[in-house]
Formats: sequence, structure tokens, C-alpha cells
Amino acid sequence: MSDPRQVAPPHERADAGAHASFDPLRLCVYATVALVAWLLGPVALLGFAVLGVVGYARARRAGLLRSRCKLGDTRLVIAYLVVLALLGAAGAAYALGGGHVGV
Repeated sequence: MSDPRQVAPPHERADAGAHASFDPLRLCVYATVALVAWLLGPVALLGFAVLGVVGYARARRAGLLRSRCKLGDTRLVIAYLVVLALLGAAGAAYALGGGHVGV
């Protein structure tokens, strides 16, 4: 007998039928990312953007041409993430230079 507090793996959820409940894990992830971004400001933006650029560059080299991201084409997604990384770097430099960004 399985623990009802545990989320079933994807291969078991198909068999669960109408009794399966929705797990809003993405909402928890989004809230955690927002918390980190709020606490770390431009440094978090820089980190997440660089992580995204690296991930999408690897995926593109592996053959991914279209993303589920609203921008679609992985080249556009990478360009967008590079712009965010530049903004994060500029914000971090501004904050370290005596300006005030974030909390």
C-alpha cells in the first residue's frame, strides 16, 4: 500500500485515473526562485540567466531547435537570456559601486 501523502511517479499516474490529484510543484519552484531573486537581486538574475544560457546552448548543440518557451526558437531564447545576464552584471556592478539595487 502506498503512502497517500506521496506524489505518484509519472508512470503510475496514468493508471490512477480520475482519482489522481494535481501537484502544483511549479508554483513552489516559482515562489522559491522569486525569493532568491528578491534576496540576491541582480546577482540572482545574473546567475539564473547564465545557467539558462548554458542549458539552452547545450540543448541546441544536442539538436533542440524549438523550445516550449514563448519565444520558441532557441536562438531567440539564448539571446534573451544573454540580455538578462548583461542586465544582471550591470546591476551587480552598480550595487558594488555604491548604488542601491534590491533589498
